[in-house]
Amino acid sequence: MEIKKITCIGAGYVGGPTMSVIAQKNPHIQVTVVDLNAQRIADWNQEDLSLLPVYEPGLDAVVAEARGRNLFFSTEVEKAIHEADMIFISVNTPTKTYGKGKGQAADLKFIELCARQIADVSESAKIIVEKSTIPVRTAATIKNILDHTGKGIQFHVLSNPEFLAEGTAIADLHNPDRILIGGEDADAIQALKKIYEAWVPSERVISTNLWSSELSKLVANAFLAQRVSSINSISELCEATGANVDEVAHAIGQDSRIGSKFLKASVGFGGSCFQKDLLNLVYIARSYNLHAVADYWDQVIKINDHQKSRFAEKIIQTMYNTVNGKKIAFLGWAFKKNTNDTRESAAIYVADHLLEEQANIAVFDPKVREEQIYKDLDYLATRSNDENRALLQVQEDAYAAADGAHGLAILTEWDEFKELDWAKIKSVMKKPAFIFDGRKLLDGKKLQELGFVYYAIGE
Repeated sequence: MEIKKITCIGAGYVGGPTMSVIAQKNPHIQVTVVDLNAQRIADWNQEDLSLLPVYEPGLDAVVAEARGRNLFFSTEVEKAIHEADMIFISVNTPTKTYGKGKGQAADLKFIELCARQIADVSESAKIIVEKSTIPVRTAATIKNILDHTGKGIQFHVLSNPEFLAEGTAIADLHNPDRILIGGEDADAIQALKKIYEAWVPSERVISTNLWSSELSKLVANAFLAQRVSSINSISELCEATGANVDEVAHAIGQDSRIGSKFLKASVGFGGSCFQKDLLNLVYIARSYNLHAVADYWDQVIKINDHQKSRFAEKIIQTMYNTVNGKKIAFLGWAFKKNTNDTRESAAIYVADHLLEEQANIAVFDPKVREEQIYKDLDYLATRSNDENRALLQVQEDAYAAADGAHGLAILTEWDEFKELDWAKIKSVMKKPAFIFDGRKLLDGKKLQELGFVYYAIGE
């Protein structure tokens, strides 16, 4: 099957960058990214590429090359579906906040709406590619809807999970470890394979059955999250025993069977995938009555939550058991450096914990906008929106955030924080000046020489 036109439904963190690179590497294929959110599409069409709705190093150059040539961003969803030979579904699959499976299962309503719309609009055979992170057997749901509501048109459903890490998404897309395609129709698999082989060596394109492909995505994230929780659990042991978690991580990371990646102790993992995929895995296991399996993976999330509340408690204890009325500066709000994504960021939960104790927080993040920070806190509904705005201020730079602060916490590992004038920061803070390094980013020895009281996780 010759693919001339691709449509991607969903212009978010996955759809936007993935389609930009596919268009860049396949100039002969027309790629249209559609979304009902008109503001988001307008942002993707911005002339000023620094204002794209997703911040990823290198993305602006890719968009500059392909946009207007064979890459288009549009709100005309039905037209794009109608014209496409291949449709990627890249919509949000948040954790359910209601009903059965609340707090664990993925909410598939957007996926189902996509499938119904594709069935309604289509008049020719299409390959449907699920790109969203979804629970096992979602492809069966999509296929069922398409087969029963379509007009006898042939639809082939493929699973093509993304393994992007935010902050390095463009590098990951340009040089992926592997591309995974799950499906049952050899021709459909070959058609998608050909698109990736425009730049990915064919031995890195793996095909499996649908269910293996869907489950592989969840399991990959679960294993990575488990490594983070494992080293974080050891960080608490290190603090109690006088060991240093960095030294332990380095020692075990030298073992080739273990490897050194994802062994950086921190205030906890965040992002849109780890927690959501773990919850999903737990839910799936429980739905098959595999309770021991579910409990095992559930513990990975519990350790992550514990690490965040432990960090907040450490701040309170160190500052003489009260933060009421004290100003605490937060450097960083994004869940990790080089992204403006704040989903499940540790900063949100640490802030919430301290605000419950009536602390005043001043936040500076180089890429996260003020309205996003308030949105994240308001979403938790712990207190009124007005209270959040009264207790938390967003600042233009690190020095303004630190001015008059009793303590300063590093919540995101932005490289620029290492380059700050820490003597200047000390001069504007209240004394004793406390630093709580939740990312083990700074040189603790240097800061102690400057007169800071320095705490880092796992030391």
